[in-house]
Amino acid sequence: VQLQASGGGLVQAGESLRLSCTASGSIHAIPVVAWYRQAPGKQRELVASIRHGFGIDYADSVKGRFTISTDKVKNTLDLQMNNLRPEDTAVYYCNAQRGHLYYWGQGTQVTVSS
Repeated sequence: VQLQASGGGLVQAGESLRLSCTASGSIHAIPVVAWYRQAPGKQRELVASIRHGFGIDYADSVKGRFTISTDKVKNTLDLQMNNLRPEDTAVYYCNAQRGHLYYWGQGTQVTVSS
């Protein structure tokens, strides 16, 4: 699975961004798709995930502000990020999981200024 993320940028606190990730195959055929992020000096962390047929999970820090979704027409995995905070600054990675195999996109930088 090849993944390509886009949509990052520089915004001010309180503003919004939408990230998108395209896949080489059908997004909906992948059991688990997710967004992770990694801030400077910190470990990569899960932001949100979709387990097809089971549900959606969010990190506590983004609940109520971020929404993960898939678009069947565009075949994308999206992350709508509202009310961004400086602590959301990180490189965001889209992720696909098939069993024990993890696939990663190249990452897109999100910078939130205060």
